[in-house]
Amino acid sequence: MRLTFNMQFGQSLNGILNTQKKMSIAENQLTKQTRILTPADDPAASAKVLGLDQNLSQVEQFQKNSVLLRNGLALEETILSNMRTNFDRISQLAIASGNGTYTEAERQAVALELKNIQIEFFDLMNTRDSDGGYIFAGFQDQSPAYEFDQTSGRFLFKGDDGSRALQISPSISLSGRDSGKRIFDDTFTRFKTTPPTVAAGSPTSVSLRVADQARFDQFFRANYDSQVPANNAYSVAIDATNTFQVLNNGAPTVPPITGIYTPGAAINFNGLSLSLAGPAAVPGQIDFELQTPDKKNILDTLQDFISALQNPALTGDDFLESISDVLVQTDNSARNVDNTMANIGGRINVLDSVFDSNADLVINNKGYKADIAEVDFAAALTEIKKQEVALQAASTVFSKIAATTLFDFIR
Repeated sequence: MRLTFNMQFGQSLNGILNTQKKMSIAENQLTKQTRILTPADDPAASAKVLGLDQNLSQVEQFQKNSVLLRNGLALEETILSNMRTNFDRISQLAIASGNGTYTEAERQAVALELKNIQIEFFDLMNTRDSDGGYIFAGFQDQSPAYEFDQTSGRFLFKGDDGSRALQISPSISLSGRDSGKRIFDDTFTRFKTTPPTVAAGSPTSVSLRVADQARFDQFFRANYDSQVPANNAYSVAIDATNTFQVLNNGAPTVPPITGIYTPGAAINFNGLSLSLAGPAAVPGQIDFELQTPDKKNILDTLQDFISALQNPALTGDDFLESISDVLVQTDNSARNVDNTMANIGGRINVLDSVFDSNADLVINNKGYKADIAEVDFAAALTEIKKQEVALQAASTVFSKIAATTLFDFIR
């Protein structure tokens, strides 16, 4: 076979270029710290790396969401903790105001302190986060959660029930806020009855009050009928022998409530205390109903009690009723806040657990990716050195071949 001049140069050039290409690949692998420069290098491993990269990107976003959620929950927890302390102070002031020796000036002082607490509550309930959104306004977070209506003299909730949630794992999303409607407005007022009315007999006085609130609350929850109002009608019937019986919608209660009425003594049943007096009180019948349950936020609760404190004409049983109202409503509001704080604590626990799991997942995925795609530095350096030696050898051979001509043989 005859070797032409072009064949000699072509073979030598190809050898040098192939060696340079291998050396360049090894250098790129070392620089980019991966052995897969293109999908063609290892199609199967390349597909796995792509999936791992997508998963890592998703988990990193979950971790960012977790940080945002933690900050939001921490802010809400701080606000509710501050409010919770003031609930105890409201109860203390309400109980103290029932002291019969308090002067009008002392009541005014209590009213002033409660007004300051009300202003603080109003400010806390309209707290904004770092993005400027009102945290208790639900989805309507660009406007205050609560506003004071001058016409009605009430504090109105202007948000909605929405709760913004963020995804912290493929299957778990948590809310970083709670609507003020659920925390502050969905609070029942004190369960009571309507004022008693005389259906038969002619007592000179009649009064019905809740003597045992806890017992009455239990009875109220078990018997109040929101569908059939007639079932909320009760009566105390007393016959000529001073025997009384409690009726529900005209029929004896189940189980029956009966007893002997002692003139001048109260009739007590289900936490209620009925007092009546007068020679024509028996035989007779006193009617009343379970009052429709209502809900009120703590701002309106304080507003009503402040008005009661500032009203010198409100004394005796009427003032004691206002104290009972504010104590029960404050306790209910505090319980709502406590439940929300417990819920926040539960969410934070889940958040921490998922965050740690995601962190472990990131470590595992990065390790798996390293096993699949990362370059072996020792092998890459060795390959570069090997190709460098091969390139030097190819260059030396080429120079010698290129220098050889026919004239060398003729000589």
